[in-house]
Amino acid sequence: MKKEEKASISIMKIICISIILILISGIGVMAVNTQLSDVKIVLQNGYEMTALTSKTKVSDILEENNIILEDNQKTIPDLDSEIAAGETIKITDKSYNEVQIAKISEDGVETSLDQLLENYAPVTEKIVVEQVTIPYETVTKNTTNATTGTTNKVLQQGKDGLKEVTYKVKYQNEVEIEKTVISEVVITEPVDRIVQVQKVQTSRSSTLPRTSGSTTGGTTYKITAYCPCSKCCGKATGRTASGTKATAGRTVAASSKFAFGTKLNIGGHIYTVEDRGGAVNGNKIDIFVNSHAEALQWGVRYMNVSVVN
Repeated sequence: MKKEEKASISIMKIICISIILILISGIGVMAVNTQLSDVKIVLQNGYEMTALTSKTKVSDILEENNIILEDNQKTIPDLDSEIAAGETIKITDKSYNEVQIAKISEDGVETSLDQLLENYAPVTEKIVVEQVTIPYETVTKNTTNATTGTTNKVLQQGKDGLKEVTYKVKYQNEVEIEKTVISEVVITEPVDRIVQVQKVQTSRSSTLPRTSGSTTGGTTYKITAYCPCSKCCGKATGRTASGTKATAGRTVAASSKFAFGTKLNIGGHIYTVEDRGGAVNGNKIDIFVNSHAEALQWGVRYMNVSVVN
């Protein structure tokens, strides 16, 4: 029995040793088949460590080394990036921005660090308030249709206005790179310069030129022009408010204080009130012309207007 027991123990030893050898061989094979690489990890406090790992993803390497990020921390490269042997994982604050500056410019000439940093200077914004002059306009008040023998008389001197403009201005390296208007407030309205064009009086022209029919009174009106286009009338039918067809040299639009059919002497020419207009009120009259270009060329004039009886 003792010999059998000894034989049984010997067999058990041999089996155990064989199992151990097999396990060792398997571990060796696994180590051979698994590629290990060294990766440097730099913590936020500056401490550096080298980790031997078979992982390639940043998050897996940190987990393998029991490194947990705080809420305000991030990694460079980010957690989902893949890295190779010899590369570095840097843990830093989320507000940190890494800027890589090339030492060689595009044309191959080496540039100083100060010159390169100028291109990465921060952009600052300021709110700037300035007072800006509003130039006055000159309005010509024509009291005659003559082209010669006239003289100009200033009825009212012009005066510039003033407004306060608020800008948002962007600067880089103390140089203005962008200026945007935020608001404008008029402090003083400009005053138009009014010039009257009048005929030079001579001994031979002491009487007024005759017009067809007699006239009553005479008032200075603001005279503008319009055409049959949709910009001027909102429609392009060519029909007046009185139902007639608008005709250049005859039709004018005036306020309701003038009945349809009223004859008006405007600068020595007789027109007929045949139309109305939303903007035609008070001392304003619109003269009908054939084209929008003529209306723009006419502009604004101040002329003497009288009713022809």
